[in-house]
Amino acid sequence: MEFRVSSGPARAAQAAVLLDGRSFLEGPRWHDGRLWASDQYLGEVIALDPDSGAVEVMARTVGQPAGLGWLPDGRLLIVSMADRRLLRQEPDGDLVTHADLSGYCGGPLNDLVVDAAGHAYAGNFGFDLMAGEPARPTVLVRVDPDGTTSVAAKDLSFPNGAVIIPPAGPAGPAGGTLVVAETFGHRLTAFDVAADGALGGPRLWADLTDGARRAPGLPADDRPTAPDGVCADAEGALWVADAFHNRVLRVREGGEVVDEVSTGVEGAYACALGGGDGHTLFVCTARSFVPEERAATRDSKVLAYRVGVPAAGR
Repeated sequence: MEFRVSSGPARAAQAAVLLDGRSFLEGPRWHDGRLWASDQYLGEVIALDPDSGAVEVMARTVGQPAGLGWLPDGRLLIVSMADRRLLRQEPDGDLVTHADLSGYCGGPLNDLVVDAAGHAYAGNFGFDLMAGEPARPTVLVRVDPDGTTSVAAKDLSFPNGAVIIPPAGPAGPAGGTLVVAETFGHRLTAFDVAADGALGGPRLWADLTDGARRAPGLPADDRPTAPDGVCADAEGALWVADAFHNRVLRVREGGEVVDEVSTGVEGAYACALGGGDGHTLFVCTARSFVPEERAATRDSKVLAYRVGVPAAGR
């Protein structure tokens, strides 16, 4: 299956289906020449070779794997959503608890980003979404390489996908800029990352409440964006998966939308830039995020788009 998308400055007009038949794919990361992702209801962390289509199961866990990252020594970190733990895969393949984050979470643990020094930043729902609880603010948790935990940022509205943009020269923050998607806040929020992992800020990176400003040539659209997964390109723009509107937006700091791809009837929940030359935008899709539906179906996909600006960031 192929989806036609509107023409734009950053990519060709078609998407390829690289993988289908999964339950609910989340947390994509390009790592060591393959696309890694979590399949939440099959309980698998997989690695996909886009050239051959080969899929390898890298880890299995019953706690619903979500966000992924790597420590400087190469060990894999996996968010275990249901039991609110951050797992670490040892060299022999065993999974151990890197940190128990249940005391920080008002709802399931969610996405993850890890900086170059091994500080991990994990978001959580903040409330029981599936039970219909009202939304409430929550925290972004920092986990140091030794497993020590602390609150990195407060009062976030469903902190979801996150990316670290590398420092821009000597004047930039030592560890770069962490941008987190606040799904129910309809915004992207930025923090300066200090060398010790502490976050400075916050500051508004982009307000997506009213669809944001759109570049010439893109159709007007004032729908609020629900930012989910995010990834950064070499120009400092972010691709943002919109969990409400079956699309992925390319957004510049300040909120201007400069490109958009449609995922058709599929919801767009997460994205990553990668491929051999960094010019492939990978998008994880599904028909919905409702657990009962996703656990019983196998229609989650990975779509791939060619884009003009390559990957950057962590």
